[in-house]
Amino acid sequence: MIQIEQIHHVAYRCNDAKETVEFYKDVLNMDFLVAIAEDRVPSTKEPDPYMHLFLDAGNGNILAFFELPTKPKMDRDQNTPAWVQHIAFRVKDEAALLAAKAEIESKGISVIGPTEHGIIRSIYFFDPNGHRLELTYVKGTDEQMSELKRVAPLMLEEWSRTKKAPKHAAWLHEEEFNGLD
Repeated sequence: MIQIEQIHHVAYRCNDAKETVEFYKDVLNMDFLVAIAEDRVPSTKEPDPYMHLFLDAGNGNILAFFELPTKPKMDRDQNTPAWVQHIAFRVKDEAALLAAKAEIESKGISVIGPTEHGIIRSIYFFDPNGHRLELTYVKGTDEQMSELKRVAPLMLEEWSRTKKAPKHAAWLHEEEFNGLD
C-alpha cells in the first residue's frame, strides 16, 4: 500500500528564472535552495534546455519552477478562470495575514482581501508569471473541521448527481453574504 509522507515539491512554469527567484525571496521571504539546469530532459531524454528552481516554502514544503526558453511564451488555460488555479500558503494568524498584506502592498503589488471563508481568511495576489497566490490562516475549530469532513462525501455525491452546489457547508460564507441579496 502506498504511504505518502508529504508533497516533496510542486512545479510550475515561469517566464524568467531570476525574476521569479527574486520575487519569492523578496515578497514571501523564501530561501532559494537549488538550481538544476540541463540540455536534455532526464525522464524523456528529449533535447530541451531548462532551468529548474527550488524554493523553501517552510516546514519541508518546496515550491519549484521551470524556465523553458525554447518553448512558446507561457500562457494560462483560457478555459479556467484566473481565480481557480492558485498556490496557497499558510500563515500563523490574522495579525500575520494583515502584516503580510501591508508588506506586499508596500512593494506595489495589488492584493485582494482579506476574504472570509468561515474556517480560513485569505488574501490573494499574483506573482510575475501570472500565478495567483493566496496567503491564508486557519481559524476554524476542530468541530467545524470535523463537520466539514463528515459532510464532504455527501456533498460530493450530490454534486456528482446534480452539478449544483450542495448546501451542507453553506454556513462557511453565510455571514459574508447576509444582507447582500
